[in-house]
Amino acid sequence: MRPIPLLVCGLAIALALGLVPRLIPNVAFQIAITDLVPFVLLGAICFLCLRNAFRSLAHRRLFWSLMTVGTVMWWLGQAAWIWYEVVLRKPLPQHFAGDIVLFLHIVPIMGAVAIHPHEADENDSGLVSALNVCILAVWWVAVYAFFVFPEQYLADDRLAYTARWDILYAAEGSMLIVTCVSAYASSRDEWRKLFGGIGAASVLNFVTTGVMYTEVASGANRGGSLRTIPLLASSLTLLWVAWIGRVAMDGALPSKKWARHAFADLFGQTALLSLPVIGYVALFMSHDTPFIRHIRFEVAMGGVAVLACFVFLKQYLLDRRLLQLLDRSRRSFDRLQRLQGRAVQQAKLASLGELVALAAGELEHPLTVILENSARLASSSHLTREQLANAQKIGQQARRTHELVGDLLSFSQQSPGEKVPLELRPLVQRALQMEGFKLDNRNIVLSVDPMDSLPRVLGNSSHLLQAFVQIVENAVDALQEVGGGRLQVSAWREEEEVVIQFADNGPGLQAPERVFDPFYTTKAVGKGTGLGLSATYGVIQDHKGQISCFNRPEGGAAFEIRLPALKTGSAASASTQA
Repeated sequence: MRPIPLLVCGLAIALALGLVPRLIPNVAFQIAITDLVPFVLLGAICFLCLRNAFRSLAHRRLFWSLMTVGTVMWWLGQAAWIWYEVVLRKPLPQHFAGDIVLFLHIVPIMGAVAIHPHEADENDSGLVSALNVCILAVWWVAVYAFFVFPEQYLADDRLAYTARWDILYAAEGSMLIVTCVSAYASSRDEWRKLFGGIGAASVLNFVTTGVMYTEVASGANRGGSLRTIPLLASSLTLLWVAWIGRVAMDGALPSKKWARHAFADLFGQTALLSLPVIGYVALFMSHDTPFIRHIRFEVAMGGVAVLACFVFLKQYLLDRRLLQLLDRSRRSFDRLQRLQGRAVQQAKLASLGELVALAAGELEHPLTVILENSARLASSSHLTREQLANAQKIGQQARRTHELVGDLLSFSQQSPGEKVPLELRPLVQRALQMEGFKLDNRNIVLSVDPMDSLPRVLGNSSHLLQAFVQIVENAVDALQEVGGGRLQVSAWREEEEVVIQFADNGPGLQAPERVFDPFYTTKAVGKGTGLGLSATYGVIQDHKGQISCFNRPEGGAAFEIRLPALKTGSAASASTQA
């Protein structure tokens, strides 16, 4: 619905209403037309707002839901006018219950604009904003019951009731207009049009309602009155707002979110503190009868009790959200630290691999020559016993150095290798069998938990076997140093990962943060190069997994490997490619 056709339609309806008194002088017909046309327009607005609510999410759904509630209340108030003036053909009663509905229908619309849906976080459920709207509604209900209700139903003072209702309605309308201006200033594009339309409709409705109630109070004939045209214009404006609400609206201003929350908190505090003040004034400083004073005081205190419940609930939700944000920040910080450590470790391994490959390549040929000549020299029959012992020592140290160079070359020449879907259980069992011969007569007990129903992973069997063997070997060496112990191996699925844990009750780790650093070792000289766990780290990283180590609270160390589980469809695809 474009603005020009809507304007033409509105002018046509206004012209028709203006010509009604001249063409059809029947007063009853004039009143019926004056009441039924806005009633039909308000019904269309309710339908469009409800449709927008079902098509929206989070704060936008709350916005359109509140707009629906406000327009439905307005529609019901208009229906009450039709019932008396059209169906019963009677003037409105002196104590018209519809006045309460017509007064309070502005509150949901005010709450809808006040939550500033264009600035809201999409991940926020909107529960806190809903509580802010509840606080606003309770405050206005309490204020109406305090100022207007006694004169309407208890004191039966028509003049005082009308004056109080008009003043309170003017204050309510002014607050709605100010809220629309604030939302208009902090928005742009479609949202700015929407808030501007609501503000314009509020001004027209505010003026028209006051004029119409003045006519009713004076007994003037409303049929065909041109003063109903602003009411029609207000309805058409809201109809246009509800129509453009189906468009996806952008224009959020994150930098101004603080203003929305600060205003909501300030209003909640002001509302909670204002009711005890007016209750005190009504009880001790009012000139009403004692019965009326006590009624006003009880209304104020009841509003305080309800408001306090909403305020405490809101604070509880805010505290929970704060804890969630803190927990999320902590997990993000831990994840960032792990990523930084992983990046540093990978950079170390990459640069060290190049250096080690160069040095090992240069040493391999001289060592081969030394081994061959030491073996030839040791096999000679012309050497003395001392010379033979020295030749054997040279060969022994040369072989040890050659093994070290082999480890260095193996560390530096790690390649990703071909990866296929694997069962981890056979690999872990094979690694334990390869190290099992070391457990004889060493007081080391090996315990393996059942590893049934483990999903497969995408990996290289030789590389993962090497990693498992290295971890088991380190655990066995650590337990041997203290005269024996227990090695517990377990595996389980955790969400989308497979976790393998090797835990022992040995002496634990001296520096867990340095375990995977190249050349770091706590073993005696000649028993380790400090490259085994570094190579294991590289293997797990190559498999898109994580490896960590820590000291157990009950004593001993634990190594934990996490590998991404292979989904069924992915496993079948990987098997086909292999």
